[in-house]
Amino acid sequence: MGMLTAMITTTILNNGVRVVSQRVEHMHTVTTGIWVASGTRHEAPENNGVAHFIEHMLFKGTERRSARQISREIDSIGGILNAFTGHEYVCYYAKVLAKFLPQAVDLLADIFMHSTFPADEIERERKVVLQEIKMREDSPDEFIHDRFHVNHWRGHSLGMPVLGTAATIGTLQRDAILFHKQSRYRPQDIIISAAGNVRHEELLAMVEPLFSSIESAWKPEPSTIFATSGKAVHLTEREMEQTLICLGTPGQRHNHPDRYALFLLTTILGGGMSSRLFQEVREKKGLAYSVYAYLVSHADSGAMVIYAGTEKAHCREVIDIACGELSRLVAEEVPQDELDSAREQLKGKTLMSLESSDSLMTRLAKNEIYFEGQQTIEEVLANYDAVSSQDIRRVSQELFSSDSLHLEVMGSVAGLGLDGEILKI
Repeated sequence: MGMLTAMITTTILNNGVRVVSQRVEHMHTVTTGIWVASGTRHEAPENNGVAHFIEHMLFKGTERRSARQISREIDSIGGILNAFTGHEYVCYYAKVLAKFLPQAVDLLADIFMHSTFPADEIERERKVVLQEIKMREDSPDEFIHDRFHVNHWRGHSLGMPVLGTAATIGTLQRDAILFHKQSRYRPQDIIISAAGNVRHEELLAMVEPLFSSIESAWKPEPSTIFATSGKAVHLTEREMEQTLICLGTPGQRHNHPDRYALFLLTTILGGGMSSRLFQEVREKKGLAYSVYAYLVSHADSGAMVIYAGTEKAHCREVIDIACGELSRLVAEEVPQDELDSAREQLKGKTLMSLESSDSLMTRLAKNEIYFEGQQTIEEVLANYDAVSSQDIRRVSQELFSSDSLHLEVMGSVAGLGLDGEILKI
C-alpha cells in the first residue's frame, strides 16, 4: 500500500497548468483526464448551462478531426472517451490500454484546444441538450436531487442547474460559448491528471508542448459566501406512483477538518444495508425500497441529504423517522461497534477504489482542486481511524437543528399537510 501512494508526481508548467500522475505498474489501463476548476457556478446567469454545453461541443469536431472521426478513433483502440460537468469543475477523460496512451493524449488535447464549434453542430446540440433537460425532468428520482440542489442554494450561483434551463439553452449564442471557453479555461485552473500504468516523464513529454501556450486574462469575481436560508419546504405536485422525499441539512465545505466525522456519520445514518435509515424504514417497516443518505460538498459549503421513495400514505411517517434519526445522533453517542463497522466500510471502499485507474485519476484531480495538493491513502485511513463517537455527536450538534432543515417532496403532495411545523429535531 505504501508503494501505491509513493508514486504520485506533480509538475507545474510555466503557465500554471498542473500535471499530476500516479503510477500503478500492475494495471493494464491508464485513465487521463483534463480538468478545469471552473463549472456552473462560474457562469453568467443569462448563459446558465454554457459550461455543460461546451462539454458536449468538444466532441463535435476539431480542425483535424470530424465528430465521427473522434468516436471512431477511440472505438478503434477499445477505449472510453467521456466528459462530465459539475458546479465547480469540468472533466474530459479517456481510459485506454496503457500502450495507447499517446493516442488518447493526442485526442484529448485536440478536442480540448482545437474544437471548432461549427454553427450547425451548435444548433443540433441545442436540441440534444433540451432533450437531456426534459429527460431528467421525466426521471423523478434524478430530478428531485436537482430540485433539492437548486432550492438549497437558491439565490446563489451554486443554485444554478448544471444543464441550464430551456430558456437559457434556447437563447445561448455561439460567441457567448466561445467567450466562456476562452476566458474560463485558464491555465491556472487546468489540471491534467493520469493514473494507472503511466510514467510521469512520458506523460509530461506529451502534454507540455501542447498545453504550455494556453493563456487567459479573465479574473473571476470573488465568490460570495453562501448563507443557508433557514428552514424550507418545497413541494412539487406530480402524478406518480411514489412520493419522493429529500430531507437536507447544512453540510460542510470540501476541505473541512471535520469531514471524516461527517463521512462516518452519513454512513451510519444512511450508507448501506446496515445503516439506521435502511434498517428502520425498509427492513423493520417496509416503507421504502430505496432509502439512503449522501453528502454534497463544494469549495465553501455543503449539504447532507436523506432520500427515500415511499407512498403518499407513509410520507409523513418516513419524514418523522428521518427527523428522529437526526435527533438521535444529536442526543446520544454512536456505540463503538457501530462506529467501527462504518469505519471499516469506508476504509474498504477507499482501498477498493484504488483498483480502478478512473477513480485514482479523479482522486488526484479533486485533491488538486480542493486541497491544492495530494493526500496519501495512509493519511486518509489514519483520518478515519482518528474519529471518535464524541466527534460524530459534536458534528451532529453543529449541523442538525430544526431551523435549518430543508424538505423537498415530489409526487401527490396535496393534502399531506407538509409544512415547516413537521420538521423537528
